[in-house]
Amino acid sequence: MRAGAALLAAALLAACAGPDVAPREVPPPPVTSVAQADQQLAAVARERAAIEARFAERERVCYDKFFVNNCLDEAKERRRNGLAAQRAIEVQAERFKRQAVVEERDRNLAEADRRFKEQEAKLATEPPKPAPEPAPAPPPRKPTVADRKAQRDARLRAEQQQEAADAGKRAQNVRDYEARKAESAERQRKVAERKAEKAAKAAKEAKAAEDAKAAPDPAKK
Repeated sequence: MRAGAALLAAALLAACAGPDVAPREVPPPPVTSVAQADQQLAAVARERAAIEARFAERERVCYDKFFVNNCLDEAKERRRNGLAAQRAIEVQAERFKRQAVVEERDRNLAEADRRFKEQEAKLATEPPKPAPEPAPAPPPRKPTVADRKAQRDARLRAEQQQEAADAGKRAQNVRDYEARKAESAERQRKVAERKAEKAAKAAKEAKAAEDAKAAPDPAKK
């Protein structure tokens, strides 16, 4: 019976392991261009999704087997190896793209420096160009009769406009003065009213006090 049990256990282990063997780690394929790096990164994304799908399917199968833990451990190991291989491809592709960017920048800087040096060398060999002489100013044109008439008309228009503006300011000043005068008269009227009210109140109080003194004292009767 012991021999039969051992054979049964071995058969179950073999059934759990299955015919597949965990993939061994291999170096990622070399990258020779940015386009190839982009293709590899896209393939990594697709393969990762496929690895996760296979792992989920294998988990489902493992729960139907006798040695569940062994089957799950093998599925996890396959998943880990697959993701590690994709990560290695991803790292290499991203490193190539970063290096390509750096090299392109260095090439552009080197090209700009080369052009600058060429331009400096060219300028050093050429004789300096003489500064252009300023053109003589034309003689002032004598004003004609039409010019003098236009200037006079412009001066008259300016004086008329200034006169109109001054007239408007004077009219506004008069209105402002009249308004201030009316406000002052109103304030004086109100002050006079308050004084008259105070005087009337004081006279009323004084009369009331005199009447109180003149009235006979009921206690002396």
